Amino acid sequence: MRLVLVRHGQTTANVNLELDTAEPGAPLTPLGHEQAAAVADVLSPEGVSAIFTSHLTRTGQTAAPLARQLGLEPVVLPGIREIIAADLEMRSDLDSVIEYHRVANAWCHGDLDVRMRGGETGHEVFARYNAAIDVARERVGDGVAVFFSHGAVIRTWSGYHARNVDADFATSRILLNTGMVVLDEGPAGWLVRRWMDESVG
Repeated sequence: MRLVLVRHGQTTANVNLELDTAEPGAPLTPLGHEQAAAVADVLSPEGVSAIFTSHLTRTGQTAAPLARQLGLEPVVLPGIREIIAADLEMRSDLDSVIEYHRVANAWCHGDLDVRMRGGETGHEVFARYNAAIDVARERVGDGVAVFFSHGAVIRTWSGYHARNVDADFATSRILLNTGMVVLDEGPAGWLVRRWMDESVG
């Protein structure tokens, strides 16, 4: 299976640097809708087999243009939602943002026992994301599954699970709104093929 992980388009919370992870979440800005249309133009020729979104508003809105172009109905997978900020929800101060990413980076480096303050451990986040991937695999087989998901969880999951990149690679690279990580699944596991505009061997 090829897995295309797409971060959602820009939201007002992104503009305000807020840790917005609760339901339903902020909607896309006008720029976010433009970004979503551009994603559709990029992915529509890629042989997409199925489209999946989290249950947060912004991923459904980002997926909508591609779904219309391809005539596909997006499937909602709550497990691909963002890492829940819990006690840090909607904070934008530097200390809170640093704490949130410090925990996510610890998971990426293999310390899955660390718990987001008031929230999930790495074990719990990866379990729900992997369960969603299992659902997608059953649906598309060797085809192309597109996940409209969220920045921190995409970077963290990819950095931990892919065989050809390490945690330092993933945690040192941002994922802009509608940025993509493309992975292929083989007998030995996942390989990153592209990270944003960077090809990965």
